[in-house]
Amino acid sequence: MTVADARVLIAGGSSGMGLALAQRCLADGAHVFIVGRNQERLNRAGKHLGGGSRLEAIVADVTRESDVAGLFARVGELDHIVCTAADIRGAYELLPALDLDAARRAVESKVFGPLLLAKHGAGRLAPSGSITLTSGIAAYRPLPRGTVVAAVNAALEGLVRALAVELAPQRVNAVSPGWVDTPIWAFVAGDRKDEMLDTMARRLPVGRVGRAADIAEAITFLMNSTFTTGTVLHVEGGHRLI
Repeated sequence: MTVADARVLIAGGSSGMGLALAQRCLADGAHVFIVGRNQERLNRAGKHLGGGSRLEAIVADVTRESDVAGLFARVGELDHIVCTAADIRGAYELLPALDLDAARRAVESKVFGPLLLAKHGAGRLAPSGSITLTSGIAAYRPLPRGTVVAAVNAALEGLVRALAVELAPQRVNAVSPGWVDTPIWAFVAGDRKDEMLDTMARRLPVGRVGRAADIAEAITFLMNSTFTTGTVLHVEGGHRLI
């Protein structure tokens, strides 16, 4: 099964890496479902992607089991499920200032959300299908203020390995991005976003930070690679080397 022939569900598909993946899959001929919590953002994404009969936008919160169950009842059979969704608002804080509700949101979006997608989506996937999740460099090179994000990314990678065993022959993998210029940096760095990304670009062996299209390319590889499962694919410009 190639992406060109596939039905692909992308949770988090209204922005950033998920939006870039949706654009790539549509260009390759797939039928794409983009899923997000905000109708306005989904509408903007649909306009950006050009709409068309092969694109459907669905409002759902992947951290709510009833939403996830309803989502899969609506979309029917699938070939690939991808989750790029993350809610880390307020989670990048030093421990004395850490708000536990923000930490819970990060855990729910990065661990419970993917778990629910697997629980309710595996039965809708073809045996040759795949689930691809999104980890991150914080699991390997955490920064001060990044305790919660490091922990949830590490937990997600453990989830990938366990799901790959339990759901076989369906494949389960993760992409682990490095620093990628996406809207999520507004929550991480605020007004210092450009400064921080420029500084990291000068440090990385590849000489630049990532683009959303870089991650979309990596996820597409994992969807198409029928001999890859239980794997974390690092797409981080050599960040782990510096």
